[in-house]
Amino acid sequence: MLKQITSVTEMNLRSLPRRIGSSSVIVVGIAGVVAVLLSIFALTRSLSGAVLATGSPDRAIVLRAGATGEFSSTLLVDAVATIKDAPGIARTDDGKPAATADFVAAVNLLRKEDAARAGLAVRGVDAAFMAVRPEIKIVSGRLFTPGLRELIVGRSALGEFQNVAIGDEVLLRDGRWTVVGVFESGADANESGFMTDGPTLLSAYQRTAVNSVTVRLDSPDAFETLKTALTTNPTLSVSVERETDFYRRQSQEANQIFGIVGIFVGGFMGLGAIFAALNTMYSAVSARTREIATLRAIGFGASGVVASVLVEGMVLALIGAVVGASIAWLLFNGNTVNLGDSTGSIVFKMQMTPALLMLGVVLACAVGFVGGLLPAVRAARLPVATALRAV
Repeated sequence: MLKQITSVTEMNLRSLPRRIGSSSVIVVGIAGVVAVLLSIFALTRSLSGAVLATGSPDRAIVLRAGATGEFSSTLLVDAVATIKDAPGIARTDDGKPAATADFVAAVNLLRKEDAARAGLAVRGVDAAFMAVRPEIKIVSGRLFTPGLRELIVGRSALGEFQNVAIGDEVLLRDGRWTVVGVFESGADANESGFMTDGPTLLSAYQRTAVNSVTVRLDSPDAFETLKTALTTNPTLSVSVERETDFYRRQSQEANQIFGIVGIFVGGFMGLGAIFAALNTMYSAVSARTREIATLRAIGFGASGVVASVLVEGMVLALIGAVVGASIAWLLFNGNTVNLGDSTGSIVFKMQMTPALLMLGVVLACAVGFVGGLLPAVRAARLPVATALRAV
């Protein structure tokens, strides 16, 4: 049986060049499905990676109770002082709490690529912010001076927006602020905006409340101690999350949106590819009716016929997968993407990982198998006498 399957399959594959026109329909259809799905999956995974990279298990973020994010949260000065005095918070070298009370504003700037306006976050931080977020490094220029209208810009934002280089001035609500440095923080979400002195930014915007307090824990195990102390304090109404959990929750909404888009777009394109494969494979079986009947008449079993049709579908699907994955890799791998609205943007690079490419191959094989299964069964069930009489 194995010899028969091998012989019929080899004969079938050798005839593919004579059917290049119809076979290319499957290849093109599957290549399109793979390219689109891989681009959507890469966008989703890369966005999640950039957002999740912002969080650390040894940090916690404190928001007003019921707030879903920083922009919907407000914490008054008295609450900030109480939060910073809570147990479980690490200390800086000078013995102060490793905590930063952040106020987040936004500014609309022009993108370099298309001169379109997009939001950019301006984060006002406390003096201890680098002790809380040690991944932040000044790579060019210098740190802002407390009390002055100075900004440092993230490396991702620098590459994406106009007029944010060192020495440039950015117009905020009360006047112009000078960019004095460039920082990097591991290509996370913070790197897609500005940072500045928190009290100066609060004064400029005439605000008396911050949005959040981020603290570095004594250890990851100290989180429960901190959470219990803050949530049971009758003078506070706050929620406490590990920073990793907070940013994972923040990324879920975007993941859901792109996931729905991927399901609908990929689903419709996948159905189209399956129907194209079905049509092409049925045409191939019809064109080889006498050939199949002759093989059956001289003793070849139905299994060889089924295997030959399925293998043809799978081979064409694999070719389509390679073409689609190559297109996705060449067009999207390493591309810089800017997603956001008037409140802020996140800039990240799309990455086509080996796992994603393998997923594309698996999806293509599934389409090829489904598209070849019914024609293969039809070929195997074709009555020999009827097929031999076919013109």
